[in-house]
Amino acid sequence: MFGRQGAGKGTQCVVLAKHYGAPHISTGDMLRAAVAEGSAVGKRAKEIMDAGQLMPDDAMADVVRERLQRGDVARGGFLLDGYPRTVPQAEILSGLTDVDLAIDLDVPEDEVRARMLGRARADDTPEAIDERLALYARETVPTIEWYAERGLLERVDGLGTPEAITARLITAVDVRLARRR
Repeated sequence: MFGRQGAGKGTQCVVLAKHYGAPHISTGDMLRAAVAEGSAVGKRAKEIMDAGQLMPDDAMADVVRERLQRGDVARGGFLLDGYPRTVPQAEILSGLTDVDLAIDLDVPEDEVRARMLGRARADDTPEAIDERLALYARETVPTIEWYAERGLLERVDGLGTPEAITARLITAVDVRLARRR
């Protein structure tokens, strides 16, 4: 699931995961779990995060690979939230598993900016929001296009009530699943 910060990805992923009985896999959750478990991947992640650095693509691939090998994924698929963020990560993911569908939860930049400013979080300053949106434009938009070029992308309007957005997302997923059968 793609979408700018503030688009409602996390909220919608939780609802979709429950609807489809598939795990909602968040990279942040994966990193915290790997660290808590003390696995080799978790130890490496902890060292990198403790140094205040971003996880390099190969380290993120290890975390994702480890998570995708669990039984709940084999039984019911998965919803990835926060990965891949870059084209190299998308290429790595394509070597780990088949992706049936990538969704871009499309919310205009001015709307997500207003939503983030309205959350009143300490890190949601106008400057920080601008930097996150610029980073998304630089790194994630090309990744979204990478999926579009492969016929795997559905853009879903992320404006409206949460229930209306969920209905649009379920339709997009169901149409893709029907095509796969």
